Amino acid sequence: MKIEAHAKVNLSLNVVRKRDDGYHELEMIMVPLTLHDDVTVELSEQDSYSCNIEGLAIDESNTVVKAVKLMKDTYGIKEHFHVHMEKHIPMQAGLAGGSADGAAVMKGIHALLDLKVPISELSMLSKQVGADVPFCVYDTPAVVKGIGEDVTPINCQLDFEILLVKPQEGVPTGKAFSMIDFQTCEHPDYRKVQHAMETGDYKAFCESLGNTLEQPAFQIVPLIKDIKQELLGMGFDGVLMSGSGSTVFAISKNHALIEEAYHKYDKEGYFVYKTKIIG
Repeated sequence: MKIEAHAKVNLSLNVVRKRDDGYHELEMIMVPLTLHDDVTVELSEQDSYSCNIEGLAIDESNTVVKAVKLMKDTYGIKEHFHVHMEKHIPMQAGLAGGSADGAAVMKGIHALLDLKVPISELSMLSKQVGADVPFCVYDTPAVVKGIGEDVTPINCQLDFEILLVKPQEGVPTGKAFSMIDFQTCEHPDYRKVQHAMETGDYKAFCESLGNTLEQPAFQIVPLIKDIKQELLGMGFDGVLMSGSGSTVFAISKNHALIEEAYHKYDKEGYFVYKTKIIG
């Protein structure tokens, strides 16, 4: 069984505060993209894993391995599985590639064995695999709160194209969170983005994008800020870093502009991808 594991971007990401348990309280709007990994889950004589990228660690720290173990332990599954990943989503990019793969495995096992578990239960369970996995289980535009476990699907009445641009250097998520200056950082209002999406107000939508984590990420990889300013200067309607970076996404309804920027950054050696929101 083959499952598409979709990348995501954060249209709004507010780090509210650091909690007493060490995690950070979040308020986000997340959307899945057409960019995806292909994850194949098959019955096997023993649990095994493979990937098109040589050297990728597929051990107990990998979301795919965690997902298989969690499903087997939770539902008393005796069957074994072979999981193969065809990776297209770059790593350390803020696009939730690992989380999407873990979610795809859980949904693949669920379908393969016809478990009839509600998606809400599968999503809540999946937070044990990783913070972005509950959203990836739903795989639809959503308001996401808490540490990522509180997922509320929303409707998007907007249609536009997205260009992803990622420099070679990634941003370690833990380092980005640890460097937030809560006195000076941006705290975007996800409700403005949600309202604009649900009412089809493109102008208000573009003006409401925001990400608390840009502040530390610009310090860790200054090139991220340069790319953002360059894309804005080219005429994109909205430009933002996704997650903790290092991917920057640019929004436009002008296909010629998307193509122009794609070829520019492709020639300069960046990861660059033309995509759209799903749902």
